[in-house]
Amino acid sequence: MADYEGMIAEITTVKGHNGDDISAYFARPLGPGPFPGVVLIHHAPGWDEWYREATRKFAHHGYLAISPNLYERDGSGSPDDVAAAVRAAGGVADDQAVGDIQGSMQFLRALPQTNGKVGVFGTCSGGRQAYLAGCAGGFDAVVNCWGGRIVMSDDEKSEKMPVAPIDYTENLSAPILGLFGNDDMNPTQAHVNALEEALKQHGKHYEFHRYDGAGHGFFYYDRPNYRIEQALDGWEKLFRFLEEHLAA
Repeated sequence: MADYEGMIAEITTVKGHNGDDISAYFARPLGPGPFPGVVLIHHAPGWDEWYREATRKFAHHGYLAISPNLYERDGSGSPDDVAAAVRAAGGVADDQAVGDIQGSMQFLRALPQTNGKVGVFGTCSGGRQAYLAGCAGGFDAVVNCWGGRIVMSDDEKSEKMPVAPIDYTENLSAPILGLFGNDDMNPTQAHVNALEEALKQHGKHYEFHRYDGAGHGFFYYDRPNYRIEQALDGWEKLFRFLEEHLAA
């Protein structure tokens, strides 16, 4: 007989930025643990089905996994409609996003099944926000998948995004894994080079993997940019990295 395997997955509430209650999708293995935790930061298309499936994937691999809805304050409806409203309003403010992410981290650390270690994972805009959260402190590992606008020109900055995340690199307090497609236009290969140089300059522990034949979002099996070979290799490297840094 195989060992028993099971999980629970549900919508819950966490305390986000300024103590706001926000929704989050939470999945965990059944059993006493202890388990490491991961906060999953959704991409610009929103808090969608792919992120729920990814949250359950992390739970299947033995993680307490939670994905907060960073668009909670922008209304309800289909992820596409809410995401369009967020884009029209200039995106989510960086300090608000980091507050929501840190609230989700604290939620995981308060669980009786935790081993005390928590990582953060994000793709697209979520990769950028994962980088910001890693620089804000408190996480034990950071996974940035093709996060754009970590390197920013002055004309890309705004009231909601006043500082390029790369400028916070000195404060990065956790090892970081980066997965990038060489055909991506945001971030470009030049952006990834600049980020790698900043990490080297500040003596940070990092691991980057760059994939030929892949562009933005190559993990997304439900979109034309999916690249199965590169995605499978990326997931393998991702779980190996987290096992190294989050295992008790």
